[in-house]
Formats: sequence, C-alpha cells, structure tokens
Amino acid sequence: MAGPDEDRQDADALARLGYAQELIREMGGFSSFAVSFSIISVLTGCITTYGDAIGPGGPAALGLGWPLVTAGTLVVALAMAELASAFPTAGALYHWSAILGGPGWGWFTASMNLVGQMAIVAAIDLGCAQVLAATLGLPAAAALPLLAAILASQAIVNATSVKLVAWLNDFSATVHILGVLVIVGALMAFGRAQPASFLAHTGFTTRPDGDATLGFFNALILSMYTFTGYDASAHLSEETHDPARRAPRGILTAVGVSAVAGYLLLAAITLSIRDLPSVARAEQPALEAMKVALGASAGRGAMGLALVAMWYCGLSSVTSASRTIFAFARDGGLPFSRRLATVHPRRRTPITAIVVATVAPLCLVVATRGAGDGLFVAMAQMATMGLYVSYALPIFLGALARRRGAWRRRGPFSLGRLGAPIAWGAVLWTGFVLVVCTLPPNRVAGGMLAGMVVVLAVVWVAVVRRRFAGPEVSLAALERE
Repeated sequence: MAGPDEDRQDADALARLGYAQELIREMGGFSSFAVSFSIISVLTGCITTYGDAIGPGGPAALGLGWPLVTAGTLVVALAMAELASAFPTAGALYHWSAILGGPGWGWFTASMNLVGQMAIVAAIDLGCAQVLAATLGLPAAAALPLLAAILASQAIVNATSVKLVAWLNDFSATVHILGVLVIVGALMAFGRAQPASFLAHTGFTTRPDGDATLGFFNALILSMYTFTGYDASAHLSEETHDPARRAPRGILTAVGVSAVAGYLLLAAITLSIRDLPSVARAEQPALEAMKVALGASAGRGAMGLALVAMWYCGLSSVTSASRTIFAFARDGGLPFSRRLATVHPRRRTPITAIVVATVAPLCLVVATRGAGDGLFVAMAQMATMGLYVSYALPIFLGALARRRGAWRRRGPFSLGRLGAPIAWGAVLWTGFVLVVCTLPPNRVAGGMLAGMVVVLAVVWVAVVRRRFAGPEVSLAALERE
C-alpha cells in the first residue's frame, strides 16, 4: 500500500498535467498488469477464434503466426509504455495525441478508440452469452437477455469500487494462468498426437480458392484480435499508485506473459489434432480437438474456463472504456460531457461513464441483430482495426514531436535512443495490421473503417473544431517546467 506522501506525489504529478485527483488510487503494480492481461485474455481469444486461424492458415498460422504477431505487438507496447510513463493520465491515448499533436488529433484518437472499445465489449460479451446459452442448453434467442445480464453485472461491479475491480482482475489473472497450465499440461500429457514440426506445417487451407499463402495472412487475425486491450494499464493510470513506473510495466508484462501463455495454449491444442481437415471444418475447432484428445467432459471443462475468462475480459474492457469516456468528457469532447465526467463522491467511480460503456455495446448488438451475424462480425473486425489506429496515432505524433525537438522530457521509463526507431517500427507494424485485416474476404470491414474515418473528419470540421479545445496544459508548458 502507498502512504500519504506517495499519494500526494501522484496527485501533484497529475495536477501538473492539468487534472485534479478525482478517482481513487487503489491499484498496485500487479493490478495494473492484471487489467491488461485480462483484456488480452488468451483463453478467450485463442479458444473462441481458433477456427479463424486453423481453417484458413493451418498449423503454421499458429506455430509461426503467433510469434510473428507477438514481435510486432511488443514493438507497439514498448512505444506505448514510454508514452504512458511520460503522460500518466486516464483516457491515455486521447491525452497523448492531444498533447503531442493538438486537440484535433486527440479528438480523432479518442473517437476511434471509443468506437473500437464499444464494439469489442459487445463482441466479447455477446460471445460469452452465446457460449453460456449453449452450455445451459438454451435456445439461441436466449443470448440477448443473457448479454444484458452479463453487461449489467459488469456495470455493477465497476460502479461499486475500483478496489473490487482490481481484486477481481488479480483473481482473473490467476485463473487465466492456471487455466492455461491445466489445459496445456493435460493435452501434452494425454492428448499429444503430432510432432513439434507440425507447428510449421504449411500448405493447408479451407479457403474456397485454395490459396494457402493468403490463408496464412487471413489467419493472423486471431493473434491480432487477441493482442488488443493492453492499453488498459495506461487508461487506469489515475487509479494506480506510481503510474509513471507501474503503467508501463503493466503494459509490457501483460503482453509478455500473454505471448508465452498464448503460444503454449495454441501449440498444445494444435499438436493434439488427429484429423486436421475435420477439426478445421468443425463449428468449434478448439473444442473439437480437445474433446477428441481428452474426452467430451474435459473439452466442456476447457470451454467452461473460457467462459469464465470471457466474463473477466468483458469486465476489464468495460473498466478501460469507461475511463476513456470519463477522460474525454472532462475536456468537453463528448455530448453531455459534464454528466459523463461526474465522479461519485463516495465510491469515486465515474458511474455515468460506466453505464454508457455497458448500454452502448448492448444497443450495438440490438441494432445489428436484424441484419444477421455478418454485419456484426464486420463491425467487430472494423473496431479491431480502429483500436490499432488509435494505438498508432499518439506513437506517430510522439515520433514527430521527438524529431522536431518539441518532446524532450521522458518519464521514468524511457527507451533512450531506441525510442525513435521503435516508434516508427510500431507505426509500420500498424500499417501491416491494417493491410492484413482488409485482405479478402474482409474487405467489408476495411471499407467500414474508411467510412468511419471520413465521417469523423466531417464531424470534426463541421461541428467539433470550433468548440473543442482539448487539455488545458500544453506540451510546451510541460517542457518548460
């Protein structure tokens, strides 16, 4: 626990960035790691989207694709950690872009990030509701009321206290790690059916055109989708003790531990496959592989672990999204900003922002439900790309500010001379991600992202730029201190 002096130092550091200490600091270093680790959630991403990789790209898409995406993600995480150390505020990505590039860039970054976060919360919790309905033997129509109940439970927990959220995230991290170890141990001990070289097996694809190369790149979406949300450690900076040091560590350790745990999990499932074409075409390929390897009961147990992980993943995602809404609103960036930026005087949580972060995803699911699953899936893919754009923008602006000498004062976590090349590497990696995510058959999602960029640009020029000033403290003022 931090003492009064440490809390006062944190509050003074926040005041220099232009904000009063309204949220309560209850999170330590492990909690900062746990919130990002829970959102990445390898149990959720690797198991539920396993079919999106094994079908198009075969084993190599997992055995080789996961390390490839890990390397790119670590570059982005390093650049993000340096910014988190220099500017430890809630709604981090928005604030970084606004400070480094101006209010327009901040507004655009926040808007893209919020669109992404709302759709990701919807995708995670809808998946959780669908799996829960199937587990309970309920009809598919029950998923919608279950989704509403899941979102309500996550809103209540978030509104109660950040201390409860931190405790649950700490427990979630333990569940994730133990769950991975149990599944991997069981599969390697009792279900292994292939040699290690199977992880580099190329040439297999279920694409109708038989293009295995394009299928490999399509399959990278599993890893790219899973490796999102690690910015949550930065979004909760105002509720973390010593955030200039702990938020960067939270980002990097969440990515690092997820990289190892995810690869072990994917490798164990893939090496347990006995009939590759049959598994690749199954409705739930990961579940099918585990059922064949370990038996039906063990397979259902693994999906049960994934179900628990999904709820925790959604909980942390709501936490992260609500802090972005709160931070953006206190600078006047949203309609009804004054209300959205209100913090409960006793619980010290942004309750209205939390409500929006749970109601908006529910509305998104309801609005797209009549158009079929295809539209919602395309929106979720577009949102993933939007998140990567919001990651790259402040990194890009930081690289430009560093180049012209406008940003010289780094935080306790600094990359030194490596900062500039790592930042540019992160921007290039994001460009690669956007290209991969728009390859056939995902062109609809790419078109939706382009449309979103155009809409936001029009809204900024026509409505917002005359009234939105961004943060009160400028980069020049911070550099003069």
